[in-house]
Amino acid sequence: MKSPIANVSRRDFLNISGRFGLTSTLIAASGLGASLTASSLARAADEEQQRRYQTEPKFKLRFGASGFNERNLDIQKSGQLFFARDLEERTNGAIRVEFMGSNEVCNQLDCVSKTQQGIVDIFSASTQNSAGGAPYLNVLDFAYMFPSVASMFHFFYDKRSETLLREPLRQRHNLQFLFTHCDLRGIMLGLKWEDEPLVTSLEQLQGTKNRVTGTQLGRIAMEQLGLNPVPVAWEETLDGLRQGLLDGAETWMSAVAYAGMAPVVSQAVDLRFFAGTEHTAMSLPKFDSLGSELQEQVMESAYCAQIFTQGMNEAGRYQIVGATEHPAENTVFAQNNVRVAPLSDAEREKAEQLCSPEFNPEPWEQWRERLNGWAGGVDIYKEIHGIAREIPRDTAAVNVKPQRWWKG
Repeated sequence: MKSPIANVSRRDFLNISGRFGLTSTLIAASGLGASLTASSLARAADEEQQRRYQTEPKFKLRFGASGFNERNLDIQKSGQLFFARDLEERTNGAIRVEFMGSNEVCNQLDCVSKTQQGIVDIFSASTQNSAGGAPYLNVLDFAYMFPSVASMFHFFYDKRSETLLREPLRQRHNLQFLFTHCDLRGIMLGLKWEDEPLVTSLEQLQGTKNRVTGTQLGRIAMEQLGLNPVPVAWEETLDGLRQGLLDGAETWMSAVAYAGMAPVVSQAVDLRFFAGTEHTAMSLPKFDSLGSELQEQVMESAYCAQIFTQGMNEAGRYQIVGATEHPAENTVFAQNNVRVAPLSDAEREKAEQLCSPEFNPEPWEQWRERLNGWAGGVDIYKEIHGIAREIPRDTAAVNVKPQRWWKG
């Protein structure tokens, strides 16, 4: 699907963002939709800039968003710009957010450490890539811990996620986890598989060589499934998929579209074997410095951004990305001839029995013990696994009831 931002040339976008600032221009672009042109963008960016600079802020927060730019603005609906604008409006300008995307200040692997170092105040990146700098984030990556995207939203809204996820992140890594998009990862096969039959079984994937992100637990799952995880720099991943040096890469389908991978992906295998979570988090010392009133406003904006992402990303997966067996003709997958291999429930159950801690506990023991210790001695996998199964397996993600997880 052609993004409305495509109506504006790169040169025009840079001119407009140079005049009115990147944050104001991106926020303006996100609100224009199909009516977006260079002239309408300039007018809207001017209005945004005037609105945002009406008052002198008490706090200016630097937001490093890896990979996020004007070209993928409308692909993955993960809530970053919504959060920034909502927070500014909610605080009547007491907080101003300066958005830095396109790997300008940090990338998927180091945004977390640059937040911990105080270079940026807020960041957005996948928890899997951020796990190198904040190892407790591995807690989300046990194989088949989440049976559905709905079960993931159910956990992140649940008040118990404070104890099981957010409090250990505050204590160990100085991070305030705000909100996240939710998806499940599969194997995205490169052009080497372009003329191969559609994958229908796990056996067809075993023995393949696949790029893995920064997650340690994701690697365990891939090793148990025979998917040969290879840590490859992002810059080399596209060439590897194009030239056949890599069979595939583990990620989720909207990330393929969002990250510009679609031209070098031939099959999207819907393995759903562990979480895909593009999250937004904040430096805890910076959060603490805001005072209780503004802290509450940050959390309210995070809550609204979580709801926005819950609905909008689900729609975007099908209407923009084409993450379904028969993608609509104007979706990213249809335009790039990406075939979705849905897999049967039986095949995914086979994979689960091979690699999940429930059926194959031994490979996970060391990490499980470590994470349990960091969480205060609870069996962290058992607790999250149980919460994830409190709702019916066929619950639609958009039907999960939002809750203010930090209250009560």
